[in-house]
Order: sequence, then structure tokens, then C-alpha cells
Amino acid sequence: MLGDFASAVWTILRHDLRIWIQQPINMTATLVPALCFLLITAIGSSAVGRSPVALVTLDHSSKGQQMQQIFHDADIFRVTDVTPEQAHALFKSIQVIAIITIPADFTQRVEAHQQTPIDVRVNNLNTDFTNDIRTAVPDVITQFYNAEGNNGAMKVQIQERDLRHRDIELFQYTLVPIVILLLTMSGVVNSGLATAREWESLTVKELLFAPIARSAIIVGKVLAGFLTTLVLGIVIVLVGNLAGWIHLEGIYWLNTIMIISLIALMGAGIGVAMGATLQRLQPVISLGLNVVLYLFFLSGGVGVLAFLANWLQIVGSFIPLSYGRHALEMAVFYSSSELLGRDVAILGGSALVALVLGFLAMRREVFA
Repeated sequence: MLGDFASAVWTILRHDLRIWIQQPINMTATLVPALCFLLITAIGSSAVGRSPVALVTLDHSSKGQQMQQIFHDADIFRVTDVTPEQAHALFKSIQVIAIITIPADFTQRVEAHQQTPIDVRVNNLNTDFTNDIRTAVPDVITQFYNAEGNNGAMKVQIQERDLRHRDIELFQYTLVPIVILLLTMSGVVNSGLATAREWESLTVKELLFAPIARSAIIVGKVLAGFLTTLVLGIVIVLVGNLAGWIHLEGIYWLNTIMIISLIALMGAGIGVAMGATLQRLQPVISLGLNVVLYLFFLSGGVGVLAFLANWLQIVGSFIPLSYGRHALEMAVFYSSSELLGRDVAILGGSALVALVLGFLAMRREVFA
């Protein structure tokens, strides 16, 4: 009996995997939305990560050159060294957000311990760019006086204690929500399509008349969605690690695969429930994409949930994807198991609830 059950599950699983590979609509519905978000975040990250500025250095003596180098090394600007005329042209055509000018007598004033103004002309196009410049320029000046040590007019010492041991680029930080979006979308849409297709193509009748346990049909559908999502997630993580976008080490590979597995199971359960209930491909795609996107945004997909409005934080605390995101961020960026038990418990419970819903919906239709 167990061998017959396993054989039936394997047949259904293999059939659904073959259809998934052969049907372009499956891959399109799964990959295109997530890849579009990835492209948007890549473009957005390059635009806001480091503001483009024109640096005019009129002082070619030691202190002027030192200040110029500090601006380059600060890693908060995209600096272009230009003449005053070139700077004006770039500023006028909005190719730079600001013109920073180191005056010709900068070295002389610094050595005489006199006030030494650095001229900053900012295009206050929006507060994001403007505030970046307003906070970054004083930071660079502070670094200059720190480098001066006891010889400077101002005695400045900088001591930094980082909460995390690694700095993460904005584009890297947005990858984890995109990966979770892709995993959830794959589980929901693929499982939903595989299930709904049986009713739309009327092949469900063949399954019902086949000499197999009907529970094997349900298990096969869930496993098909789970495996396709799991493989997709592992491939994405491998590619991201090889490209240097994420940093996985040691046991944190296992943590990552475990979290991906739980998200895949949850998505597969939701997809089977949706496919058995709707029984049509187009409604499954439309509703599935909308549900996943709402879950993505409400779980802090486009920002740091802890910094959003209070009501969004409350809503996000009830969405399992929030905990999947936290667990993956800790593993792939910081090699940390911080709150892993909590995250696994919530994701595991959510996956179990989703699977029960999928089994109940499928059972109701199959045994009806």
C-alpha cells in the first residue's frame, strides 16, 4: 500500500514538473514580476546610494589636496573633479546635485587657525538628495580635522562601534525581500496553476477514476510546487553568493535552505488551496500575484519595517514573510542566528496552516 501511494505521488509530481518546464506561462508568471522589482531596485539604489557632486579644488597646496582626497575617500559621494565652469554646466543640466568648492586660500587659513569656509551649492530638488549633502559635508570636514590630530585648530577624535560587523550596500539589502517575493510567488502561482489546470483541462476526472489513493493527488500537487520553489530558491542563493551580493558561510547555508524550504511549503499550501477553489488558470494568476504582492509590501518589502509607520509595523508583525526576511538577512549578510528560533517557529506554523488549508480545499473538491 505504501509503495503504491509513493508511486502515485511520484507520477503526479513528475507530471507537474514536466508541465512546469514546458509551459512558458508558468515561468513568466513566476519570474517576470520579481525580476522587474529587482531591476527597479537596482536602478533606484544606484540613484540614491551616492549623490553625484562636482568638486572644485582651487587650492593645490597640501591641505587643499588632503581635503580633496578625503571627499573622494568618504564613500558617500560620486565625485567628479572639475573646473568652476564645468561645475556650473553640470549643475545647470542637473547632472550633479551639488557643487563643493575648496577655496584657493584653504591651506593658508587652516594653518593660521582661521575660519575656513567650504562653499556648498545644493540643488534642493528633493529632501532626500538635499539632506544627504547637508549631513555628508560636515562629516567629511570632521574627518579632515580628525586626520589633523593635535596639529588642527579643532581636536576631533572619531570612534565608531558598529552594531553589525559588515556594511551592506542598498542594492544588496533589497535582494532579500526580492528573493522572498520570488519564492512566495513561485510557490503560490506554480502550485495554484498545477492544481487549477486539472479542472480547466478536465484531467481531474482521469485522476479521480485512476486506481490510486486520492490523498496521493493532494500530496503530489503540494510536493511539485514545493520542489520547484525550493530549487529556484537554492539557485538564486548560489548565484547571489557567487556574484558577491550575499555572504554565506558554514552552518548559515543550512539556516538559509531551511528558511527557503519553509517559505516554499507555505507558498505551495496557499497555491493548492487557491487552485482547488478557483479551478481556472487566469483567476489563479491574477489573485495569486495580487495576494503575494500585498504580503510583500506589508512585510516591509520596500523598506525597513522597524522604521515605517506604527500601524504598518503592527500589520507586518502578523505576516510570516516578515520573519522569513529577518532570518534570511541574519544568515546571508551577518552570519547570525539572532531570533532564528522565533522566525522558524512562526514560519513553520504558518507553513503548516497553509498546508492544512491546501489539503482541505483539495480534499473538498476531490472527494465531492
